[in-house]
Amino acid sequence: MEKVWWKHGVIYQIYPRSFKDSNSDGIGDINGIIQSLDYLQDLGIDGIWLSPIYRSPMYDFGYDVSDYCDIDPVFGTIHDFKRLVKEAEKRNIAIIMDMVFNHTSHLHPWFLESRSSKDNPRRDWYIWHPSKNGKVPNNWMAAFGGRAWEWDDNTKEYYLHLFTKQQPDLNWRNPNVKKAMFDVLKFWLDMGVRGFRFDVINLLVKGRQFRNNPYKLRLTNPRRHDQQLHTFDRNQPETHDILKEMRVLLDSYGDIMSIGEIYLDEGVKDPSIPALFLGNNDELHLSFNFSTIFASFKSNELKNILIEWYSAIGNRGWPCHVLSNHDQSRAITRMAKNNIDKAKLLAVLLLTQRGTPFIYYGEEIGMVDGDIPRKYIQDPVGKKYWPFHKGRDRARTPMQWDATQFAGFSKVRPWLPVHPDYRAVNVGTQEQDENSILTLYRQLIALRKQNPVLYAGDIEFLPAPDDVMCYVRSLGNMQYIVALNFSSRDKQITLQNKYTVLLSTHKKNNMRNGILTLAGYEAVICALQ
Repeated sequence: MEKVWWKHGVIYQIYPRSFKDSNSDGIGDINGIIQSLDYLQDLGIDGIWLSPIYRSPMYDFGYDVSDYCDIDPVFGTIHDFKRLVKEAEKRNIAIIMDMVFNHTSHLHPWFLESRSSKDNPRRDWYIWHPSKNGKVPNNWMAAFGGRAWEWDDNTKEYYLHLFTKQQPDLNWRNPNVKKAMFDVLKFWLDMGVRGFRFDVINLLVKGRQFRNNPYKLRLTNPRRHDQQLHTFDRNQPETHDILKEMRVLLDSYGDIMSIGEIYLDEGVKDPSIPALFLGNNDELHLSFNFSTIFASFKSNELKNILIEWYSAIGNRGWPCHVLSNHDQSRAITRMAKNNIDKAKLLAVLLLTQRGTPFIYYGEEIGMVDGDIPRKYIQDPVGKKYWPFHKGRDRARTPMQWDATQFAGFSKVRPWLPVHPDYRAVNVGTQEQDENSILTLYRQLIALRKQNPVLYAGDIEFLPAPDDVMCYVRSLGNMQYIVALNFSSRDKQITLQNKYTVLLSTHKKNNMRNGILTLAGYEAVICALQ
């Protein structure tokens, strides 16, 4: 079996603004990431996914790109980036860029040309529409508030923006747009980038007729965007044709990976939709299924989500798994209620699944959500919808490196407040503690790397007592059993064969006469003797 870095390795997401500040301006940067590469190598990761670092006016903190082929000065220079790629390669770490294909900044030169006149050659690079009887073209709503149409007084037409008005949507029905964006991919691939995470990739193409989206029957969410069924502004069949062409381009560069953020309707947990964007293993290499991000800390719920995900993918592609990211509350807060034993159990769950695990920065040290006062909120969602939605800043607080002021992230006050627990929860403290969650993550990743059964084997879920998840990972004559106790009470599992405990989140070895006793919230990995 050939070991593939993105398929059998572990990917680590960095939100660059919040990872490490090297020049004391309160904002994380590329050189800060370079300084942290030894730490990431010791952790055992195989790839780094960077949230956007392109030139941007930062209305949505980099997801509004004004130049796809340059680095924003707040993060450094293109020369810094080249050094990052080179230094990461020395440590066998691949760099994965966050690619924002659905929209640009309203200050991107393409859009400035597009809105300059109706007969500009780039007019059709964006989605323009005349008023409809003096009103907006349809009822589409923007994810960050208000209608998805903005009036342009200069050319007397509306342009579409499914996010902020500073993020106009590109018109992917125009072949010139596709060519330009594929050229962007080539630019970064030629620089040594090994993969791309594609932002809201299922939104690329919109329905030709611009029909109104239907509304859900139960309108309990005050965000009108979330009240709609997004039938006509996403998941259009033409998107798959684009992804197939893009896959041919990526594969021509060798061992490159692509992963898509598949943006679903509010509350929808349907793994068949993200699986669709894998095509017949000829579209995306990986696709995020966010059902786990919206799940609770319940064994049956999580087991069913995983079984459905594996079933939806079948043989069409390779699964991946994620518990936290820059848009949602951290799993340790959302699912584990800041309980470190529960967080350790989730770590074992994540890193023993079949498929590629994604770790969000700070997850490995048990960083919890920040409680950001309203006056410090930076996120446009939080500013718009406070207090119903307090924004995404809570999951973007600075990385906690040590117990010094500002958690070793910076020598000055950071762009977001550091979580007040940083004196106890930080890398420096946990590196010295053999029982820390950081030590567990290192052990789990090392175990995964060393054992093909964990990174490439099949998975089968077994019957188990209430509140317990149990599954077998098998490859050839190798077999591991993973047992997870989601309750606070001891649970017992009877094993049919002789097993050796390889790893436990608790220090007791409770294997006797083929019976494994799990303490509350304990996770155990056993190997067949």
